[in-house]
Amino acid sequence: MIEKTSHFFAYLSRMKHIKRWGLMKNVSVEDIEQHSFQVAIVAHGLAVIGNKYFGKNYDTDKVCTLGTFHEVSEVITGDLATPIKYFNPEINTAYKKIEAIATQKLLKMLPEEMKDDYRPLMDRDERSEEWKLVKASDKICAYIKCIEELKAGNNEFLKAAETIKNTIKELKMEEVDYFMNVFMPSFDLTLDELN
Repeated sequence: MIEKTSHFFAYLSRMKHIKRWGLMKNVSVEDIEQHSFQVAIVAHGLAVIGNKYFGKNYDTDKVCTLGTFHEVSEVITGDLATPIKYFNPEINTAYKKIEAIATQKLLKMLPEEMKDDYRPLMDRDERSEEWKLVKASDKICAYIKCIEELKAGNNEFLKAAETIKNTIKELKMEEVDYFMNVFMPSFDLTLDELN
């Protein structure tokens, strides 16, 4: 039986072409594919930390997968810089609607039998504990990017680092605080210092 062609995975493979931090000079260019991988790894770590140290019962696999898929809509929308996205409530609301439309467009590319498997990964349930971990991980990874740029001598990221670090503190999440205290200091070190 010949199946209808689906463009879903071909679109997702274009994540590597969507650059982040478009309004800022970058020493090292980051795309949403790289970023999503890092978010998945850190989100998984936050879930493990929550489960091991704070009595949580996170589904670590789900958290990791949500991190992987958290920005797939940007293969259609592109990356909108944070200062623009959050400039005012109207822009933020409009952008969320655009993201939802892009997500639905991607889901429509899938064979009918597969849609229910991907919908929960792409339709954001911002109230879920797992999604909150992914959003926290997203902030942590943005902070890591700032540290990397600052270490490379790019002071363009100085204010962003300060703002993002404060945003992370305001989350008041035990898992996040643990990560920031135990794992984040290593990101300031050189490879020789890590060894």
